[in-house]
Amino acid sequence: MLRVLRRVAILPSVGVALATFGAHAQTPVAAPGAGSIVVLETAKGIIEFETYPDTAPKAVAHILALVQKRFYAGLRFHRVVPSFVIQIGDPTTRDFTKRENWGSYSSGTPVGVSELSRTRKHVAGTVSLAHLGDASTVDSQFFICLTAQPQLDGKHPIIGKVISGMDVARKIAVTDRLVRASVRPAKTKT
Repeated sequence: MLRVLRRVAILPSVGVALATFGAHAQTPVAAPGAGSIVVLETAKGIIEFETYPDTAPKAVAHILALVQKRFYAGLRFHRVVPSFVIQIGDPTTRDFTKRENWGSYSSGTPVGVSELSRTRKHVAGTVSLAHLGDASTVDSQFFICLTAQPQLDGKHPIIGKVISGMDVARKIAVTDRLVRASVRPAKTKT
């Protein structure tokens, strides 16, 4: 059953802004605490982000479970704000007749805790969870920061960072479809 959450957005210092996707590294190097990698396959290319279970264990586990259940397959990016963020995670985005309300729904099973990090920051490529002012209500909607957004630090659970495909994230437009999402293990250092 879907749960209405009203429009899920990032709440910066002044006004309501929208959410997005994160950064790309030429040679991916795992960050301290990095876990599984989420692979987002879009028509415009692939975006990969490492997850941070060390600082947001329940939020990361929730998103990975949704990916493994194929929750994100066929969803559309419902918010795109150039030089700010791209956002996905509303299951109603599969239906264009509901476009007026895109961004209002999530999986219906919120994480239930607020896992805000004092050490991780919203830099280009950060993947974070969207909410309406209470970080414990985060669910399936996540965003990737296209540029640094320090006003979001300490307000949204950071679940990861883009390690490849930032160029793809910057090409995403509203209504672009996520073909599929998958999880693969983190690369081990040799």
